[in-house]
Amino acid sequence: MEYRKLGASGLQVPVLSFGTATFGGSGNFFKAWGSTQGEEASRLVDICLDAGVNLFDTADIYSDGLSEEVLGQAIAGKRGRLMISTKATFPFGTGPNNQGSSRSHLLKQVEGSLKRLKTDYIDIYHMHGFDGNTPVEETLRTLDDLIQSGKLRYIAASNFSGWHLMKSLAIADQAHWNRYVGHQVYYSLANREYEWELMPLALDQNVGAMIWSPLAAGRLGGKYGRNKPLPQTGRIAEGGSPVPEAVVNEAVFYNTLDALDAVAEETGKSVAQVSLNSLLQRPTVSSIIVGARNEAQLLQNLEAVGWNLTVDQLKKLDQASEVPTIYPYWHQRQNLSLNPLPKFY
Repeated sequence: MEYRKLGASGLQVPVLSFGTATFGGSGNFFKAWGSTQGEEASRLVDICLDAGVNLFDTADIYSDGLSEEVLGQAIAGKRGRLMISTKATFPFGTGPNNQGSSRSHLLKQVEGSLKRLKTDYIDIYHMHGFDGNTPVEETLRTLDDLIQSGKLRYIAASNFSGWHLMKSLAIADQAHWNRYVGHQVYYSLANREYEWELMPLALDQNVGAMIWSPLAAGRLGGKYGRNKPLPQTGRIAEGGSPVPEAVVNEAVFYNTLDALDAVAEETGKSVAQVSLNSLLQRPTVSSIIVGARNEAQLLQNLEAVGWNLTVDQLKKLDQASEVPTIYPYWHQRQNLSLNPLPKFY
C-alpha cells in the first residue's frame, strides 16, 4: 500500500481508506448503502489492515451513530494499528443546538463519537459541512482546544466552498491555531468540479484531499453503460445516492463510460479500478475513500492500487469527461499564462 502525507501535516495516510457508511444500515437512506454488522464488519476491517488500509472513515450521522458503534466494536483490540476519521456538523438529534459547528454542539458530538467508537482520541476530525451561522473563530478555537486536550489529533473540512476553506485557514494562521490539513470532497470522473477552485486552493495552501464517492455512488462501478439496462439494485435504485441525478450530464457520462470501457480493456482492469486509479494520479489527492457491502467488493477495490494508467489513457478519460466550466473559470482559462491549471501529466 502506498502512503501519502495529509496536506501540510506529518500524518501518513493510505491512498485507499475504508468508508464505513455501509456499517449499521439504520434508516432507509443508509440502509441502501449497506447494513454491515458484527463479525462481517470485523472481517472487512481485518482485510483492510492486511492490505495496509489502516484509515477508517465514518461520521456521527451515519445511521444515527450506529456506523460509529459498529466500527468501534469491529476495531476492538486493534486500535493501535489503525486511524479513525469521523465528522460532525449536520443535525444529530432534535433542538436548535443539535447541529452546526458551535462550541456547544462540537463538544457534545466529540464526546458522543468517542463513546460510540470506544476510543479516547480521534485521528482526523472533519467539519462535515460549513456552518454559516457560527463564527469561524468559535469553531476553530473549539477544535484547537480539543487538539490540546488530546481528544483530536488532526482537523479537516468537508464539502466547503473555496471561500469557506480559505477564510478558515487564514483565521487559524492569524490566531496561531491548528489549521485544517485535509478536505474531504466529492470528486469523480462523473463530476470534476473539484478541479476548478478547490484543487488550486489545496495546492496553494497544501491541503490534502480525501475523496468521497469516487465512483459517483456506483455509476462508475461497471454496472452502467450506454447499452446496458439501468441497475434495479444498489444505492441509486434504492434511493441512497449522495450524488443527485441532476448534476450528472448524461451525454458526457456515457462518453466517459465508453472511454472507461476502452481503457479497462487495454489494462485488463475493471471499470471501477480504472476510475479509482485515475483519481490517484491527480494533484492534492491524499486518499480515496472506498466502501464495500461485502468482502468481494472490497477485494476488487483494493486492486485499484499498485499500478498506474499511462498519460495517454488519462488524457482519453479527461477528454471524455470534460464539461464546460462556469464563470469565472471559463474567463480565467482564456489566459492560462496568468491562471495556469494544475499539472495532471
